[in-house]
Amino acid sequence: MNEIPEDLLVPRRFCGPPDSGNGGWTAGALATHLTRGRPDNRADEWPTVEVSLRQPPPLDSPMLLSADDGVTSASLGGVVIASARPVEAALSEVDPVAHDEARAAEATYAGHAFHPFPSCFSCGTDRAEGDGLRIFPGVVSDDRVAATWRPDPSLVEDFHTYLDQSARASVAATWAALDCVGGWAGDLTERLMVLGRMTARIDTLPVIGEDHVVVGTRRGGEGRKTFTSATLYDADSRVVASAEHIWIAVDPAAFGGVSPM
Repeated sequence: MNEIPEDLLVPRRFCGPPDSGNGGWTAGALATHLTRGRPDNRADEWPTVEVSLRQPPPLDSPMLLSADDGVTSASLGGVVIASARPVEAALSEVDPVAHDEARAAEATYAGHAFHPFPSCFSCGTDRAEGDGLRIFPGVVSDDRVAATWRPDPSLVEDFHTYLDQSARASVAATWAALDCVGGWAGDLTERLMVLGRMTARIDTLPVIGEDHVVVGTRRGGEGRKTFTSATLYDADSRVVASAEHIWIAVDPAAFGGVSPM
């Protein structure tokens, strides 16, 4: 096992539950530390990466990074919090939804009536414009939910200059945008779930200030697990990124959340 001379830190802004990191943001941030497969130009296509969240990601606590046999892990106090590895997997894409239809669907967002984690960076209703992503997926068909998203300048990827000079959202923010739409497609109003595993592919990072649509669908379930997919589209309905998720049903009290009514 080789230690990586960097830490992984999840600032409190990027919480999911009130006292732990948003799963998508944490997973995306860890994916940027992979020791192989990372593009030189971050706006280019990223490899498909699978991240397993083994413990609630701590906030404002530097996690030690290490690499072993192609797997990059983040640990705190000797306990592995999350691990990432590149995978050869064809992710299913959820059919696109027109921007106006997605915008109208936001009025039906179940989180307006009940939200287990209203402070969530990705989908929390208590987050202000420019602070949280405020992605509020509503029903557009029997098996899909959708919402609009316009990346805020505070999310800009600042690791290099882009070839086209377009400011783009960070990898972690892109993963976060693909995160909770899956949970709401799996119906968080029925039982509280947290992200257990997320596999994502980025074709190109989303452009700051441009309209996007994120669409999610439920793929099935098994015991405490729920399987979902999500796809992020740009204003021209081109795929920006795709993801598949495994959600785990949990006790709300263990995560500072509230139970569905």
